Amino acid sequence: MRVRLLPALQDNYMYLLVDEESNEAAIVDPVEPEKVVEAVKQEGVKLTSVLTTHHHWDHSGGNEKLVSLQQGLNVYGGDDRIPALTNKVSHDDKFKVGSLNIQCLFTPCHTSGHICFYVTGQDGQDPAVFTGDTLFIAGCGKFFEGQPDQMYNALINVLSNLPDETKVYCGHEYTVSNLRFAEHVEPSNFDIKEKMSWAQVQRSKDTPTIPSTIGEEKKYNPFMRVRVKSVQDHVGQSEGIATMGALRTEKDGFKPKSAI
Repeated sequence: MRVRLLPALQDNYMYLLVDEESNEAAIVDPVEPEKVVEAVKQEGVKLTSVLTTHHHWDHSGGNEKLVSLQQGLNVYGGDDRIPALTNKVSHDDKFKVGSLNIQCLFTPCHTSGHICFYVTGQDGQDPAVFTGDTLFIAGCGKFFEGQPDQMYNALINVLSNLPDETKVYCGHEYTVSNLRFAEHVEPSNFDIKEKMSWAQVQRSKDTPTIPSTIGEEKKYNPFMRVRVKSVQDHVGQSEGIATMGALRTEKDGFKPKSAI
């Protein structure tokens, strides 16, 4: 498996996912179709599938143009609002791109039809998850169409149970701002400080901070740590779902001192 990051718009990422055995490829959230077509040519691969995490324009808005540029594509997603959808999927649906195994994880909250795509090679090798706007590095998406219990289920019951080595490919470059909030929540967390130092160097070179791993997220992402006492104490809660809701409300209004 090979993953090529394709920056798009202001801070989005598209991902070209290549099965090196068959030379088949899938594209995740192709909002800039021309860039995708160019990358496919450069890589010399056969694009067969579009994996759409959710219906928001900055993720699905390129689907129709891409389908017109590249005939015969399978467009996967979990929401009827996704343009050019050919294969509607739900939780635990499975399909293949070449020899790669794709498992659909239903993670509603940011949108009611959000799907994360869990990808493994043969025998479960090289696990990766494409999380759209559900899980970011050190953060999570806004609860536009859902409630705290849904994001709790998505992050704690679904994504946290993936293997720790699973690489996390998210929809946006929000890492530094997310880590500022994480530092505010857990000022004594060394893993957050270490990740922040690394991320700031990456961004100073205009280099992506993606991917992280599920194991890493459990160390510094406050939304993956809602059962940890220091995070619960910060928001004055003693239960995971209530902590999730309180954290998201605080993050929505958060203005770090360094950004003033």
